[in-house]
Amino acid sequence: MTAKIAFQGEPGAYGHQACVEARPDYEPLPCPTFEDAIEAVRKGDAELGMIAVENSTYGRVADVHHLLPESGLQIVDEAFVRVHINLLGVKGSKIAEMKRVRSMSILLGQCRGFLREYGLETLNWADNARAARDIAALGDPAEGALASELAAETYGLDVLARHIEDESNNTTRFFVMSRQPNLTRRGDHGMITSFIFRVRNIPAALYKAMGGFATNGVNMTKLESYMVGGSFNATQFYAEIEGHPDDRNVKLAMEELDYFTDSIRLMGVFPASAIRHQRQ
Repeated sequence: MTAKIAFQGEPGAYGHQACVEARPDYEPLPCPTFEDAIEAVRKGDAELGMIAVENSTYGRVADVHHLLPESGLQIVDEAFVRVHINLLGVKGSKIAEMKRVRSMSILLGQCRGFLREYGLETLNWADNARAARDIAALGDPAEGALASELAAETYGLDVLARHIEDESNNTTRFFVMSRQPNLTRRGDHGMITSFIFRVRNIPAALYKAMGGFATNGVNMTKLESYMVGGSFNATQFYAEIEGHPDDRNVKLAMEELDYFTDSIRLMGVFPASAIRHQRQ
């Protein structure tokens, strides 16, 4: 029986593309929401989850940073997908006769120039692959969708314009999530350790907490904050550093961080992708 990897969206979504590219030996399992994809892994319906976390043009994916800490899952890998956005239409349609396009807001926001140039109205859809499926069902040449070429193949649509995104390096980063961590690996391009923490309520706590990483030569590649529990005072931080928890300098830095925090929770230890070292 083939192992499954859950993703948010319908067949043809960029999450589906990420699964095919990063885990070709797994059977992709479409899920309506990120919560459903996480739950599929948690319940054992899938061995892995492919969860989108940020886009180089649009920024971080809404709500995901709130979901991951409570998911009970561990980040075991990262995957980067070059997001080529395409205008899809029913067979035989042309751009000149198209009036409206539909897709997720995150995609609509990544190709404003093209949409403005052709004067296309936009409809915000829950999922880009679902948008492709829906216009295939409508059969109206005035209706289009913004989605992947995989979605065009899946639903029998024509690609009317390829790679219409505003930024030439438009890339989405995904986390591969699992029920169990894997701390035994050492990647060819280094390791990434991710964790969440809350600083103690003392003056300059965040500044002091970060000092241990500088003095121990640990490179912090990401630090993001977000409110939790509806409170303006309870701020949680998500961080990523280069290195493995077993590395001496990482151990020392984390010990110093612990002194200035109320809580620290490891979110994952995974090999750094080679794409981190490439120019997009």
